[in-house]
Amino acid sequence: MTQADDRQPDSANLERFSGFAEEYNAYRPSPPAVLWNVLVELAIAKRTNLVVDIGSGTGLSTRYWADFADRVIGIEPNRDMRTRAAAETTAGNIEYLDATSYQTTLADGCADIVTCSQSFHWMEPKRTLKEVARILRVGGVFAAYDYDWPPTTGVWMADAAYEECMKTINAQEERLSSDRRVHKWPKHEHLRQMADSGFFRYTKEVVLHHEEMGDADRFVGLLLSQGSVMTLLKAGRSEVELGIDRFRKVCQETLGTLPRTWHWSSRVRIGVV
Repeated sequence: MTQADDRQPDSANLERFSGFAEEYNAYRPSPPAVLWNVLVELAIAKRTNLVVDIGSGTGLSTRYWADFADRVIGIEPNRDMRTRAAAETTAGNIEYLDATSYQTTLADGCADIVTCSQSFHWMEPKRTLKEVARILRVGGVFAAYDYDWPPTTGVWMADAAYEECMKTINAQEERLSSDRRVHKWPKHEHLRQMADSGFFRYTKEVVLHHEEMGDADRFVGLLLSQGSVMTLLKAGRSEVELGIDRFRKVCQETLGTLPRTWHWSSRVRIGVV
């Protein structure tokens, strides 16, 4: 999430992620299984002492590391998300901190791996990368990874309906008043920002793939887990105005209630300090 300064997160961005932690946690994807293998190998560590997950949300991307690290810390300034994360987490080696990507409150060189899952685009990159480099040990690895949306469900009519609905939603969001607008940085610039920062000896983008199961209800839930959708609904827009009613109908007719395999792609931008 973006932050207005070193101390206080931007209020519009924090509000964007408030009030739908349950939906976010229920419908969003988990990280690809092979991610840990890629990052641990690059960090040259058979076992990681500490993984820090910045912008950890409801902990989907944080809990992933429970079996691969001695200690895992999620950094999340949004109280709704952080509360849900704590409620969903049973592993004793995971904790969540009320902190920002600019001031994690962690010690210099403490982390083997730092990740941002679907979150780096909400953070001012220069200050975030400076903090990431500070808390990583020499040879440690940073990974900012994002999923391609929507996943390939195997039913093109549903995929097309998702994209069409999001066009309507994005157009509606552009018309929001300035105090409700958020600031985000383009995902396709993540790798360049990392390379230009001067903090990393090596940078690279890799694409990882994984599969999950889903049906019509989950596909609709996935759309409702988008911050743009919830921002508009909280602003008083109706599902009819946003085209969600039409999208739901297409999903029910084409995807139905029988879970099927979805194909996700993750774009992982990696930097080694």
